[in-house]
Amino acid sequence: MSKEIPNDTCGAGNINKMNTPLLSVHELHKSFPLQGGYFASSQDKCLAVQDVSLSLYEGETLGIVGESGCGKTTLARMIAHIEKPTAGEIRYRGQNIFNYDKKQLKSYRRKAQFIFQDPYASLNPRLTAGEIIAEPFTIHRRDLPQDIDSNLENILKMVGLSRDQEQRYPHEFSGGQRQRIGIARAIALRPEIIIADEPVSALDVSVQAQILNLMKDLQDEFNLTYVFVSHDMGVIRFISDRIAVMYRGRIVEIASNQEIFENPRHPYTRTLLDAVPRLD
Repeated sequence: MSKEIPNDTCGAGNINKMNTPLLSVHELHKSFPLQGGYFASSQDKCLAVQDVSLSLYEGETLGIVGESGCGKTTLARMIAHIEKPTAGEIRYRGQNIFNYDKKQLKSYRRKAQFIFQDPYASLNPRLTAGEIIAEPFTIHRRDLPQDIDSNLENILKMVGLSRDQEQRYPHEFSGGQRQRIGIARAIALRPEIIIADEPVSALDVSVQAQILNLMKDLQDEFNLTYVFVSHDMGVIRFISDRIAVMYRGRIVEIASNQEIFENPRHPYTRTLLDAVPRLD
Protein backbone atom coordinates (compact mmCIF):
# COMPACT_ATOMS: atom_id res chain seq x y z
CA MET A 1 0.00 0.00 0.00
CA SER A 2 1.35 3.38 -0.92
CA LYS A 3 1.99 6.18 1.52
CA GLU A 4 -1.02 7.91 3.06
CA ILE A 5 -2.14 11.16 1.53
CA PRO A 6 -1.76 13.95 4.11
CA ASN A 7 -4.90 15.79 5.15
CA ASP A 8 -3.59 19.20 4.09
CA THR A 9 -3.06 18.12 0.47
CA CYS A 10 -6.70 17.27 -0.11
CA GLY A 11 -9.62 19.51 -0.99
CA ALA A 12 -12.19 20.49 1.59
CA GLY A 13 -15.27 20.88 -0.58
CA ASN A 14 -17.21 24.01 0.21
CA ILE A 15 -15.50 24.39 3.62
CA ASN A 16 -13.33 27.46 3.95
CA LYS A 17 -10.02 26.31 5.40
CA MET A 18 -9.53 29.72 7.00
CA ASN A 19 -12.47 28.99 9.32
CA THR A 20 -11.74 27.75 12.82
CA PRO A 21 -12.73 24.07 13.16
CA LEU A 22 -15.62 23.30 15.48
CA LEU A 23 -13.80 20.12 16.49
CA SER A 24 -10.31 18.88 15.67
CA VAL A 25 -8.61 15.52 16.18
CA HIS A 26 -4.84 15.50 16.74
CA GLU A 27 -2.64 12.40 16.39
CA LEU A 28 -5.23 10.12 17.95
CA HIS A 29 -4.30 6.55 18.90
CA LYS A 30 -6.38 3.80 20.46
CA SER A 31 -5.24 0.28 21.31
CA PHE A 32 -7.04 -2.54 23.09
CA PRO A 33 -5.29 -5.32 25.05
CA LEU A 34 -5.70 -8.80 23.60
CA GLN A 35 -6.92 -11.25 26.21
CA GLY A 36 -7.26 -15.01 26.15
CA GLY A 37 -5.68 -17.63 23.97
CA TYR A 38 -2.74 -19.87 24.75
CA PHE A 39 -0.19 -17.75 22.89
CA ALA A 40 -1.49 -14.34 24.02
CA SER A 41 0.67 -12.27 26.33
CA SER A 42 -0.11 -9.24 28.47
CA GLN A 43 1.83 -7.10 25.99
CA ASP A 44 -0.29 -8.02 22.96
CA LYS A 45 -2.47 -5.17 21.72
CA CYS A 46 -4.87 -4.47 18.90
CA LEU A 47 -4.20 -1.07 17.29
CA ALA A 48 -7.69 0.14 16.40
CA VAL A 49 -6.86 3.78 15.58
CA GLN A 50 -3.38 5.01 14.64
CA ASP A 51 -2.20 8.62 14.29
CA VAL A 52 -5.52 10.07 13.10
CA SER A 53 -5.79 13.83 12.60
CA LEU A 54 -8.74 15.66 11.05
CA SER A 55 -10.92 18.74 11.42
CA LEU A 56 -14.69 19.12 11.57
CA TYR A 57 -16.28 22.40 10.50
CA GLU A 58 -19.58 23.82 11.65
CA GLY A 59 -22.56 22.83 9.50
CA GLU A 60 -20.76 20.19 7.42
CA THR A 61 -21.17 16.43 7.17
CA LEU A 62 -17.89 14.55 7.45
CA GLY A 63 -18.26 10.99 6.20
CA ILE A 64 -15.92 8.32 7.58
CA VAL A 65 -15.82 5.27 5.35
CA GLY A 66 -13.91 1.99 5.32
CA GLU A 67 -14.33 -1.75 5.60
CA SER A 68 -15.42 -3.49 8.80
CA GLY A 69 -12.68 -3.45 11.44
CA CYS A 70 -10.85 -0.40 10.07
CA GLY A 71 -11.42 1.61 13.27
CA LYS A 72 -14.10 4.04 12.11
CA THR A 73 -16.56 3.19 14.91
CA THR A 74 -13.81 3.42 17.54
CA LEU A 75 -12.91 6.87 16.19
CA ALA A 76 -16.57 7.93 16.34
CA ARG A 77 -16.93 6.69 19.91
CA MET A 78 -13.86 8.68 20.96
CA ILE A 79 -15.27 11.83 19.38
CA ALA A 80 -18.41 11.25 21.46
CA HIS A 81 -16.23 10.66 24.56
CA ILE A 82 -17.59 7.11 24.92
CA GLU A 83 -14.05 5.73 24.56
CA LYS A 84 -10.85 7.35 25.76
CA PRO A 85 -7.76 7.40 23.51
CA THR A 86 -4.44 5.77 24.29
CA ALA A 87 -2.73 8.93 23.02
CA GLY A 88 -3.62 12.16 21.25
CA GLU A 89 -6.41 14.63 21.82
CA ILE A 90 -9.74 15.86 20.51
CA ARG A 91 -10.38 19.59 20.79
CA TYR A 92 -13.90 21.04 20.83
CA ARG A 93 -13.80 24.81 20.36
CA GLY A 94 -10.13 24.75 21.30
CA GLN A 95 -10.38 22.65 24.48
CA ASN A 96 -9.27 19.05 24.88
CA ILE A 97 -12.44 17.09 25.73
CA PHE A 98 -10.43 14.49 27.67
CA ASN A 99 -9.33 17.15 30.16
CA TYR A 100 -12.91 18.10 31.04
CA ASP A 101 -14.17 17.91 34.61
CA LYS A 102 -17.60 16.36 35.30
CA LYS A 103 -19.49 19.59 34.71
CA GLN A 104 -17.71 20.33 31.43
CA LEU A 105 -18.17 16.74 30.25
CA LYS A 106 -21.92 16.87 30.95
CA SER A 107 -22.10 20.09 28.95
CA TYR A 108 -20.17 18.48 26.06
CA ARG A 109 -22.53 15.51 26.05
CA ARG A 110 -25.43 17.91 25.48
CA LYS A 111 -23.62 19.38 22.49
CA ALA A 112 -22.34 16.12 20.94
CA GLN A 113 -24.97 13.38 20.65
CA PHE A 114 -24.67 9.84 19.28
CA ILE A 115 -26.95 7.83 16.97
CA PHE A 116 -26.26 4.11 17.26
CA GLN A 117 -26.20 1.48 14.54
CA ASP A 118 -28.78 -0.91 15.98
CA PRO A 119 -32.12 0.91 16.24
CA TYR A 120 -33.48 -1.69 18.67
CA ALA A 121 -30.58 -2.47 21.01
CA SER A 122 -29.97 1.27 21.53
CA LEU A 123 -33.48 1.78 22.99
CA ASN A 124 -34.50 0.77 26.49
CA PRO A 125 -37.26 -1.86 26.01
CA ARG A 126 -38.81 -0.93 29.39
CA LEU A 127 -39.45 2.68 28.37
CA THR A 128 -42.06 4.05 26.00
CA ALA A 129 -41.05 6.13 22.99
CA GLY A 130 -42.06 9.29 24.82
CA GLU A 131 -40.03 8.39 27.90
CA ILE A 132 -36.97 7.61 25.76
CA ILE A 133 -37.13 10.96 23.95
CA ALA A 134 -37.83 12.88 27.17
CA GLU A 135 -34.98 11.20 29.08
CA PRO A 136 -32.30 13.73 28.00
CA PHE A 137 -34.38 16.58 29.46
CA THR A 138 -34.63 14.73 32.77
CA ILE A 139 -30.92 13.85 32.91
CA HIS A 140 -29.76 17.35 32.05
CA ARG A 141 -32.59 19.10 33.94
CA ARG A 142 -33.29 21.42 31.04
CA ASP A 143 -37.07 21.93 31.32
CA LEU A 144 -40.01 21.76 33.68
CA PRO A 145 -42.40 18.79 33.22
CA GLN A 146 -44.95 20.89 31.30
CA ASP A 147 -42.21 22.19 28.98
CA ILE A 148 -40.94 18.67 28.37
CA ASP A 149 -44.42 17.63 27.27
CA SER A 150 -44.63 20.53 24.82
CA ASN A 151 -41.13 19.85 23.45
CA LEU A 152 -41.91 16.16 23.10
CA GLU A 153 -44.83 16.85 20.79
CA ASN A 154 -42.67 19.08 18.57
CA ILE A 155 -39.80 16.58 18.43
CA LEU A 156 -42.11 13.70 17.49
CA LYS A 157 -43.50 15.81 14.65
CA MET A 158 -39.99 16.71 13.43
CA VAL A 159 -38.97 13.06 13.00
CA GLY A 160 -42.23 11.94 11.41
CA LEU A 161 -43.90 10.28 14.39
CA SER A 162 -47.36 11.04 15.76
CA ARG A 163 -48.37 11.87 19.31
CA ASP A 164 -50.44 8.69 19.64
CA GLN A 165 -47.23 6.66 19.19
CA GLU A 166 -45.71 8.22 22.30
CA GLN A 167 -47.00 5.48 24.63
CA ARG A 168 -45.76 2.56 22.52
CA TYR A 169 -42.73 0.47 23.43
CA PRO A 170 -39.74 -0.13 21.08
CA HIS A 171 -40.88 -3.65 20.09
CA GLU A 172 -44.11 -2.15 18.69
CA PHE A 173 -42.24 -0.10 16.07
CA SER A 174 -40.58 -1.00 12.78
CA GLY A 175 -36.82 -0.64 12.34
CA GLY A 176 -37.16 2.71 10.59
CA GLN A 177 -39.48 4.05 13.28
CA ARG A 178 -37.07 2.93 16.00
CA GLN A 179 -34.27 4.82 14.32
CA ARG A 180 -36.51 7.89 14.17
CA ILE A 181 -36.88 7.58 17.95
CA GLY A 182 -33.07 7.39 18.24
CA ILE A 183 -32.72 10.50 16.10
CA ALA A 184 -35.40 12.30 18.14
CA ARG A 185 -33.51 11.51 21.33
CA ALA A 186 -30.28 12.80 19.76
CA ILE A 187 -31.74 16.15 18.66
CA ALA A 188 -33.84 16.72 21.81
CA LEU A 189 -31.26 18.98 23.49
CA ARG A 190 -30.42 20.84 20.25
CA PRO A 191 -26.82 19.61 19.99
CA GLU A 192 -24.19 21.10 17.69
CA ILE A 193 -22.62 17.80 16.65
CA ILE A 194 -24.26 14.45 15.94
CA ILE A 195 -22.08 11.37 15.56
CA ALA A 196 -23.99 8.77 13.55
CA ASP A 197 -22.51 5.25 13.56
CA GLU A 198 -23.91 3.32 10.58
CA PRO A 199 -27.42 4.66 11.32
CA VAL A 200 -29.06 3.13 8.23
CA SER A 201 -27.10 -0.11 7.73
CA ALA A 202 -29.75 -2.23 9.50
CA LEU A 203 -32.63 -0.78 7.45
CA ASP A 204 -34.23 -1.60 4.12
CA VAL A 205 -33.07 0.48 1.17
CA SER A 206 -36.32 2.46 0.87
CA VAL A 207 -36.28 3.21 4.60
CA GLN A 208 -32.60 4.21 4.39
CA ALA A 209 -33.53 6.96 1.93
CA GLN A 210 -36.25 8.26 4.27
CA ILE A 211 -33.86 8.39 7.25
CA LEU A 212 -31.10 10.08 5.23
CA ASN A 213 -33.52 12.70 3.93
CA LEU A 214 -34.76 13.27 7.48
CA MET A 215 -31.20 13.81 8.69
CA LYS A 216 -30.56 16.31 5.90
CA ASP A 217 -33.74 18.21 6.71
CA LEU A 218 -32.81 18.38 10.39
CA GLN A 219 -29.32 19.57 9.50
CA ASP A 220 -30.74 22.41 7.42
CA GLU A 221 -33.23 23.39 10.14
CA PHE A 222 -30.83 23.34 13.11
CA ASN A 223 -27.44 23.86 11.40
CA LEU A 224 -26.25 20.50 12.70
CA THR A 225 -22.74 19.19 12.14
CA TYR A 226 -22.53 15.46 11.36
CA VAL A 227 -19.84 12.85 11.71
CA PHE A 228 -21.36 10.07 9.61
CA VAL A 229 -19.80 6.59 9.75
CA SER A 230 -20.61 4.03 7.07
CA HIS A 231 -19.15 1.28 4.92
CA ASP A 232 -21.64 2.03 2.13
CA MET A 233 -20.13 4.31 -0.50
CA GLY A 234 -23.57 5.16 -1.93
CA VAL A 235 -24.81 6.40 1.44
CA ILE A 236 -21.57 8.32 2.04
CA ARG A 237 -21.80 9.98 -1.36
CA PHE A 238 -25.38 11.11 -0.72
CA ILE A 239 -24.90 12.53 2.77
CA SER A 240 -21.31 13.84 2.99
CA ASP A 241 -19.62 17.15 2.19
CA ARG A 242 -16.14 15.73 2.87
CA ILE A 243 -15.06 12.11 3.14
CA ALA A 244 -12.30 10.54 5.23
CA VAL A 245 -11.22 7.07 4.07
CA MET A 246 -9.95 4.75 6.81
CA TYR A 247 -7.74 1.71 6.34
CA ARG A 248 -6.26 -0.33 9.20
CA GLY A 249 -6.88 2.40 11.74
CA ARG A 250 -5.45 5.26 9.66
CA ILE A 251 -6.97 8.02 7.55
CA VAL A 252 -5.40 7.34 4.17
CA GLU A 253 -7.25 10.04 2.22
CA ILE A 254 -9.53 12.92 3.06
CA ALA A 255 -11.08 15.18 0.45
CA SER A 256 -14.33 16.67 -0.77
CA ASN A 257 -17.14 14.39 -1.87
CA GLN A 258 -16.57 15.29 -5.53
CA GLU A 259 -12.81 14.69 -5.40
CA ILE A 260 -13.13 11.30 -3.74
CA PHE A 261 -15.56 9.99 -6.36
CA GLU A 262 -14.13 11.68 -9.43
CA ASN A 263 -10.41 11.67 -8.67
CA PRO A 264 -9.53 9.20 -5.89
CA ARG A 265 -5.80 9.39 -5.14
CA HIS A 266 -5.18 6.46 -2.82
CA PRO A 267 -5.25 2.83 -4.06
CA TYR A 268 -7.52 1.77 -1.20
CA THR A 269 -10.05 4.48 -2.07
CA ARG A 270 -10.07 3.25 -5.66
CA THR A 271 -10.58 -0.31 -4.39
CA LEU A 272 -13.61 0.77 -2.36
CA LEU A 273 -15.11 2.53 -5.37
CA ASP A 274 -14.45 -0.46 -7.65
CA ALA A 275 -16.31 -2.70 -5.19
CA VAL A 276 -19.55 -0.69 -5.54
CA PRO A 277 -22.08 -2.76 -7.58
CA ARG A 278 -23.17 -1.22 -10.88
CA LEU A 279 -26.26 -2.09 -12.91
CA ASP A 280 -24.33 -1.90 -16.18
